[in-house]
Order: sequence, then structure tokens, then C-alpha cells
Amino acid sequence: MAIKLIVGLGNPGGEYAATRHNAGFWLLDLLARDGQIFLRHDSKFHGLCGKVKIANHDVWLLQPQTFMNRSGLAVVALAQFYKIIPDEILVVHDELDIAPGLVKLKKGGGNGGHNGLKDIQSHLSTADFWRLRLGIGHPGNKNEVANFVLKPPRREEQDLIDDAINKSLLVMPKIVIGETGAAMSILHTDDAKKREHKPEPKKD
Repeated sequence: MAIKLIVGLGNPGGEYAATRHNAGFWLLDLLARDGQIFLRHDSKFHGLCGKVKIANHDVWLLQPQTFMNRSGLAVVALAQFYKIIPDEILVVHDELDIAPGLVKLKKGGGNGGHNGLKDIQSHLSTADFWRLRLGIGHPGNKNEVANFVLKPPRREEQDLIDDAINKSLLVMPKIVIGETGAAMSILHTDDAKKREHKPEPKKD
């Protein structure tokens, strides 16, 4: 089934623009650039949105402007208006449980405590939508997570996240036309190779 709506998660406002929690916004900005469109605010969809062609398919792009924990309000508004079902939705978001530079594609599953995903699941009344999970790493202490996601990545982390976003853009046509197995094979094989060739830590 083709993807008709790609949602990038993040928080609105300049103070959040460079933070890890806005990785979904970063990818959507590049999709809009590649599609030669500007995402424009639409009050009825509570976000910035626009339509692009990907692999000859019309696809809506949406950046909710509701703040992360109310993302579902925007998603359900646009999805219901254009009669887009959960199977046709891809949500792009930051993922604590994946290292920077790695990216995973999956459908359904839990929300891992991600407030954006949690709210989307609640508004759609299902978890059965696609997710593109951009690794940002974990601070190592769950009590530091809120502070961690609302800070910019270190330079070396940013470079890795940018690589993962660029790799995701390359397979996006496959995802959009429903060749998700092929997209996963490319994304996840590359990730496995990165882990395989990760240098051993230096010993004193």
C-alpha cells in the first residue's frame, strides 16, 4: 500500500529547531526542498503542510505545530480530511534506543515512551502506522532523557544523524510505493555493516 502522508515530528519555534527531538522536522524540510515546495501553515491541520510528488505519487508532508505531546491532533485532522488510513501514514521521529547514524523502518509496535508517537496512537486509535526511527542515542540515565532530547546533538552526532537522514531520503521512493521490505533491507543492512565495522575501544 502506498504512503499518502509523511509526518515529521518536532517542536515549533526557533529555540527547538536544532534539538534532537526535531530530527523528524529536519527530514521533512529536506523532502520539501527536494519536492521544490514550501510547507505552509494550515490552521485546520494544526501544522505546516504541503503536497509533493515522490515516485510519481502525491504525498502530503506534515509538521505538526502543536508541540510534541499533541502531535496526534494534527495527524488525525489531515488524515481524516483526505481519507488517509493508518496503513498509508509514515511518521518520522527521533529514537533514543538507536545510536546516531542508524535508522530503522517498522510498522506498528509500542511507542517507547515517545510522547509524539503516544499521542498519534491515541488520536488514530491504533499503533498500526509506519515509523521511520532516526537514532539519536541515549544519555544513559532515564532521568536525563527530557533534557537530552531538548538539546542539540554534538557535532559528531549531528554528522551521523545527517548521514542517516540522507540515506532515508534515498530509499523514500521505495517506502512510498510500498516496497517497504526492499527499503528495510537497504537501511538495516547498512546499519548492520556499521556496527560490524565499529572500531574497538582503545585500551590503556
